[in-house]
Amino acid sequence: MNDTYYEFGTAADRWDRAQMFFEAKEYLTAARILGGLVEEAPEQVAPRLLLARSYYHSARLGRAEEELRAVLDIDPVESYARLMLGRTLERQGRGAEAASHLRIAAALTGDLGSGADRQ
Repeated sequence: MNDTYYEFGTAADRWDRAQMFFEAKEYLTAARILGGLVEEAPEQVAPRLLLARSYYHSARLGRAEEELRAVLDIDPVESYARLMLGRTLERQGRGAEAASHLRIAAALTGDLGSGADRQ
């Protein structure tokens, strides 16, 4: 990857920049910045989760799934990652596999009446 303005600065600068691009719906640019942050600190959940969201919104579902699974390896009770993984799997036509993640997300948040627990 060629270094550009987006990759320069401290980790905090790049985190702020990635969030700005995400909020502006510039998901591929946000993902480019976040990819570097994740490489630098793979144990941190927040950059991975925003990276997964960037991939999801830019229809890079395989990559979103990879990042969400990595988040869940770090923090198995991260309810939003569970929900996103379920939705990502649904978008890939993998409803049966998605259902278990959606049920876990509903249980973690106490939202058992939302329909996510029904198949």
